[in-house]
Amino acid sequence: MEAQEIIFMFLGGLAIFLFGIKYLGDGLQRVAGDKLRDLLDKFTSNPLMGVLSGITVTILLQTSTGTTVLTIGLVNAGFMTMRQAIGVIMGANVGTTVTAFIIGLNIEDYALPIMTIGTLLLFFIKNKKANNFGQVFFGFGALFYGLELMGEGVSPLRELDAFTELTVSMSENPLLGVLIGTIFTVAVQSSTAAIGLLQQLYSSGAIESLDAVLPVLFGDNLGTTITAVLAALGSSLAAKRAAASHVIFNLLGTVLVLLVLQPFTALVSFLSERLALNPEMTIAFAHGIFNTSNVLIQLPFVGLLALIVTKILPGDETVIDYKAQHLDPVLIHQSSSIALGQAKKEVLRMAELSEKGLIEAGKFVQTKHKRHAELTYQFEDAINNLDRKITDYLSQISSNSLTAQDSNFHSMLINTVRDIERVGDHLENLIELSEYQVANKVQLSELAMQDLEEMFELTTQTLQQAVLALETGDVEEARSVVLKEDQIDKLERQLRKKHILRLNKGNCNGSAGIIFVDMISNLERIGDHSVNIAEAVIGEE
Repeated sequence: MEAQEIIFMFLGGLAIFLFGIKYLGDGLQRVAGDKLRDLLDKFTSNPLMGVLSGITVTILLQTSTGTTVLTIGLVNAGFMTMRQAIGVIMGANVGTTVTAFIIGLNIEDYALPIMTIGTLLLFFIKNKKANNFGQVFFGFGALFYGLELMGEGVSPLRELDAFTELTVSMSENPLLGVLIGTIFTVAVQSSTAAIGLLQQLYSSGAIESLDAVLPVLFGDNLGTTITAVLAALGSSLAAKRAAASHVIFNLLGTVLVLLVLQPFTALVSFLSERLALNPEMTIAFAHGIFNTSNVLIQLPFVGLLALIVTKILPGDETVIDYKAQHLDPVLIHQSSSIALGQAKKEVLRMAELSEKGLIEAGKFVQTKHKRHAELTYQFEDAINNLDRKITDYLSQISSNSLTAQDSNFHSMLINTVRDIERVGDHLENLIELSEYQVANKVQLSELAMQDLEEMFELTTQTLQQAVLALETGDVEEARSVVLKEDQIDKLERQLRKKHILRLNKGNCNGSAGIIFVDMISNLERIGDHSVNIAEAVIGEE
C-alpha cells in the first residue's frame, strides 16, 4: 500500500468517524427531545446524582465536552451550583467510555448495512421520529465504517522501524505516551476519536504492549479537557471555573494512575486474559476502570475541588436564577387569591430581571465589553423562562371560579407578563444591533453615543418607576410613569432630527444612522411597555 493511500485512508476514516459521532449524538439528542437540560436541572440535587445525570446525558450526546458546555450554561443560569456541576463533569468522564465499549463489540462488518437502514429511515419515511432514528442508525454505522478505514490506514505502521522505536520509548517513559495522547486529542478535538484510533493501533498490532498503550489512553483523557478550556475562554467566570474543575479532575486522575501504573497494567492484563477480551474491548475496560475509579476516589472531595477552583479563579459572578420561586401549585386549589399574590411576586422578579437586562444592554452599547452582552442574553432567557412558568400558573388559576376583583387582578398580571416579555425581546434587539455594529466596524459619532446614553437613562428610569409602581400599587407613581410617555416620544423625535442633521453634514454615515435609529426605536418601545405596566396598575386600582 502506497504512503499516499495510507494517509488518505486514515484521514478519510477519521473524518467519517468524527462525522458519525457527531451525527449519532445529534440524532440521540433529537430522539430525547428537550429533556437533557431538564434532566440536569432536576436530578443534580447532590454530587452523586450529578454523576449519574452526567453519565446519562453524555451517553445521549456522545460527547463529554457537549455535556460540560451544557453544564456551564446551567451554572451561569443559576440552575446548578459549582459542586453540582463538578459531579456532572465527573459523570461525563464515565459516560464517554460507553463509546469505547461499543467499538469493542467489533461490528465493523455490519457498518454498511446499518448505514443503509439509517438511509431508508431518513429518505423514504416521511415521519420526523423515524427520521431521527434514521440519523442515529446512520451515525452509528458511519462511526464503525470510519473506524474500519482508520484501522486499515494505520495497520502498515507496525512495519515501520521508527514507529516500533516510538512504542518502545512509550513503554519505557509513560509521560511520553501521555503527551502523545494529549496532543492527538487536542488536534482532532475528540477524545472518542483518539481512543478509537488507539483501539485500532492495539488491535492491528502496531502497538503491541499495554505498557505503551495505557499512558496514551490517559493522555487522551487529559486532552479532552482542552476543548472545554477553549470553549470557556472569553466566557463568564462560572464557565472558566467549570473548565478548570474539569482540567484538575482529569489531571489528578492521570497523576494518580501513573503512580500505580504497573499494578493497573497488571489488572487490565489479568481481566483481558480471564474474560478473553479482544484488543478493542481491553482498551475499553481500561478506559472504564480508570474513569470510574477516578470518580469514586475524587467524589468525596467535590467540595474541596470547588473551593480550590474558586481560590484559583477568585471573583464574584453574576448568577441569574431562572427558576420560579413563588409559584406553589398547591395554592391554586386552596386559595386563588393567595395564588395570585404569589404570581405577582414572580412577575415582580421577572420585571426586576428586565431592569437589570436594560442596564447591561446600555453598558454593552457604550463599552462593547462582551460580558455585558452575555448577561443581557441570559436575562432575556430568564425572562422567557419565567414568562412560560407564570403564564402556565395563571392559566391554571383561571380554571377556578374567581371573584370580580381576582379576575381583574388576574388579567392585569397576564398583561404585565406580556409587556415584560416584550421588553426582553427589545433588549435582545439592542444587543444584536450593537453586535452588528462591532462585526461590521460601524462607528457611531460621539454625539450619537451621547444621545443614546440620554435615551437609555430616561428609558431605564421609566421602567424602574413602572416596576416600583407595580410592587407598591402606588397609583400616583404609576400616573407619573404615564406622564413620561410624552417625554420619551418627544426625546425620540428630537434625536431623530439631530441624526438627520448629522447625516446631512456628513458627520454620520448611512449604516451608523440605521443602527442609531433602530436603537432609539427599541428604547421607545421599551418605554411604551413600561407605560402599559403603569396603566395596568392604575386600571387595577
